Amino acid sequence: MTLSVDLFFSFRSPYSYLALPKVLKLVAGYDVTVNLRPVYPLAVRVPGFFKRTNPQFLSYVALDSRRVAEHANIAFRHPRPDPIVQDRTTLEVAEHQPYIHRLTRLGAMAQLEGRALAFAGAISRVLWNGSVQGWNEGDHLANGAAKAGFDLAAMDAAITADPDHYEKVISGNESDHAASGHWGVPTFVFEREPFFGQDRIDLLIWRMQGKGLTRR
Repeated sequence: MTLSVDLFFSFRSPYSYLALPKVLKLVAGYDVTVNLRPVYPLAVRVPGFFKRTNPQFLSYVALDSRRVAEHANIAFRHPRPDPIVQDRTTLEVAEHQPYIHRLTRLGAMAQLEGRALAFAGAISRVLWNGSVQGWNEGDHLANGAAKAGFDLAAMDAAITADPDHYEKVISGNESDHAASGHWGVPTFVFEREPFFGQDRIDLLIWRMQGKGLTRR
């Protein structure tokens, strides 16, 4: 029997991006389905989050994500521009968020088609692997999406015509994420048990093996 795992994922999270190679290897090697479910990052989900957290939080994440990428030999650079519009001095998050709203709604559309993992894998590489400057300009996103079999222009048009439809999908993802027992991303949920972080995939596999996980 094919097992199923939910993956709550943010396009702004370096650890979500860094989890993807292991997730794709998991799906290729085991009889399991990973249902990638995009959510907005904490900066959007929790207003004022960065003003309340320890001021060392961002600098540590920047340091740690770079070394995780180096250790795993994953091409990595923080997206330019940042998917979140945020003042880096005051940590104020802008009310208007064109980048992350677009990315997350696109992910929600791919989720409805049952292909969110493929879409996130393609788009996250454009954002995070350092190969492009200005990922939001030109045809960078369109080319990335096309590699995974998506027509970005058609997706954008459908979302523009009915953004509330995709916001409802995201809202449902966020509600289930909150109910899972963790708030961060990436969070994997298997049979209502959360596994937080790109470094918990081996533990997730161990748990699923106890539930009958088999290799392909």
